[in-house]
This record gives sequence, structure tokens and C-alpha cells, in this order.
Amino acid sequence: MTERIGKMGGKEDEPTTGAKRATGAGDGAIRAGDIAEIGVAVALALVLQFVKVLKMPQGGSVSLEMVPTLYLALRRGPKAGVIGGALLGFGKLLVEPYIIHPVQLIMDYPLPFAAIGLAGFFRKRPLVGTALGSIARFLIHFLSGVIFFASYAPEGQSPVVYSAVYNASYIIPELIISAIVIEALMRSGRLFGGRKGAGGRVQPGI
Repeated sequence: MTERIGKMGGKEDEPTTGAKRATGAGDGAIRAGDIAEIGVAVALALVLQFVKVLKMPQGGSVSLEMVPTLYLALRRGPKAGVIGGALLGFGKLLVEPYIIHPVQLIMDYPLPFAAIGLAGFFRKRPLVGTALGSIARFLIHFLSGVIFFASYAPEGQSPVVYSAVYNASYIIPELIISAIVIEALMRSGRLFGGRKGAGGRVQPGI
């Protein structure tokens, strides 16, 4: 009798745990809901990229395209954000390609937009996450500019300065615009599915 109770209380629970591991539940795996939101975020970002305030000659523009990826990362975490950002980068490559080297392709398309997904590491501090994702994107574009677009620098100007100014001229405005939108979503309760905790503060959803 004791042995049977022991089996019922202990060993028979193991298949349930195993099932959770097999399905990825609780281990940060991408879930069906994540996949659906990734698809929506990528599609929306590809549409928003055409609503431009400013377009730069060697690539880059001021738009709302970062907002869906930031939203995705802050709702679903960095893994979903990075995947969604990388897919957005490949989508932009198909729509508006500007390629001079294979490594430049990676540094100007999938990699910097995947970096926006790092915002998901600060889900409880969305504005910090927004800044982190934007800065990470800037750094990758900056390095690409120094390595591959040094010849575009005006005579007598350092390629480092040129790349920093060039990329900051559109990423900083995008950061500001994105932060305003994310803040508005936070205040409306829509960023995390409208779930609010004590004091009316929005809490990250699961």
C-alpha cells in the first residue's frame, strides 16, 4: 500500500514533467501564440517602413518600423523579438536591397533588426528595453558604415565620425518616436494585454 502511494505521489508525476519538456513549456521555447505574433509584427513592420519621415541616400530612414519588433520583444521576450527582427531584416532585404558585400548584407539587414529584439530582456522596464534595442541596432549599422561605406565620407572627415553621424541621424529620431509609442501603449494597458497590477501599473503578461 505504501509503495503504491509512493508511486502515485512521486514517480507518476514524471511523465507530466517530461511532457512539458517535450512541448517546450516553461523552458522559453517559442509557442504557437509567439509564432502568430511574430508573423503579425513582421508584416506590420514591413508596411510601416513605407511611411517614411526621412529617407537616407545609402539606406536607413525615419519611420515606425521598429515599433512592432519592440512591442513583440516586450510582450513575448527576447527570443521572439530576435527572431521577428531577423525576419524583418530579411523582408527589408527583399523589398529594398542595397548590397555591396555579403557581410555587409548581414550587418545591414538581419543582424541589426534582430538586435532590436534585445529589448525583451527589459520587459519590466519597456523604455529601457526600447533604448537598448535601438542602441544595439545603431552599433551594428555604425560598424557596417565604418567597414563598408568609408568611401562615402566627405574628404577630410573620419569614416568613424561619418558613420556615427549618418546612422544616428535616423536611428535617434526613430528611438524617440518608438519610445513615445511604447509609452502610449504602456499607459493604455495594451502593451501587455491590458493586465494591470497594484496601483494601476501594467504588468508583463505571460
